[in-house]
Amino acid sequence: MSTNPVFKSGNIAVITGGASGIGLALSTKCAGYGMKVVMVDNNGSNLSSAKSAIKGDVDTVEMDVTKIEDFEKLKSKIAKDYGGKIDLLVLNAGIGGRGTWEDTSYFHKILDVNLFGVIHGLNTLLPLVTASSSASSPASIIITGSKQGITNPPGNPAYNASKAAVKALAEHLSFDLSKSSPTTSVHLLVPGWTFTGLSGNAPFATGAEKKEKPAGAWSPEQVVDYLEEKMEQGKFYIICPDNDVTEETDKKRMLWSANDIVQGRPPLTRWREDYAAEAEEWMAKQKI
Repeated sequence: MSTNPVFKSGNIAVITGGASGIGLALSTKCAGYGMKVVMVDNNGSNLSSAKSAIKGDVDTVEMDVTKIEDFEKLKSKIAKDYGGKIDLLVLNAGIGGRGTWEDTSYFHKILDVNLFGVIHGLNTLLPLVTASSSASSPASIIITGSKQGITNPPGNPAYNASKAAVKALAEHLSFDLSKSSPTTSVHLLVPGWTFTGLSGNAPFATGAEKKEKPAGAWSPEQVVDYLEEKMEQGKFYIICPDNDVTEETDKKRMLWSANDIVQGRPPLTRWREDYAAEAEEWMAKQKI
């Protein structure tokens, strides 16, 4: 039994990207608390395996988060089957991938899933979250971001841009709902290095296909346990460490990046050769 009122038996959770990685771990956690879980994913095989593996009240929806019409159908299903009520909305679906500045399809593919998958979810499902949220039955929205959307390391501009935009949307949403629906909390989940599908963890692989978690990575279950803890504390920014990177190191990296603007330095100085030594020395001296 959780002390967070959102993780309550009978409450309804809708989780995109719910059939693998962090989404699967969170779906399992919610079902374990007796919640009704609607797992949304574009992988029908994973959805079927997840439904069989998770003990509890689990419904599955195979859909494409890049299509607003698929979200409209999901909204109709929630209205029909769940009384139009969502207690926990998790907009978690995301993809990786790399491309070049000349590759338009790379930018569209990443932004359509990582950014518009969140926008479409809010466009359609936000009213179902706020309509029934109250002091006695609060609701929560979790949006999955990335450290790459904060410190912006070079090498993957489309992914970084998508997650930076997600961060801005989540911040704005939190501010707006603090006025219009103060019993609805918003949380930006920023995982560290996590062993998910993006890093080779096929959730239902067996035998030789099943990969071992790297020592430095957290498991998805560790991430959702940390998420629950920070939600209980009322945190918006949930910046997860991992087995290689501490919370203190994350804070130093974010501060250095922010100081590029404040001090008028070129962007991304942490990765520039002429600033590398200064950055390393500065972070070594900081006490946070």
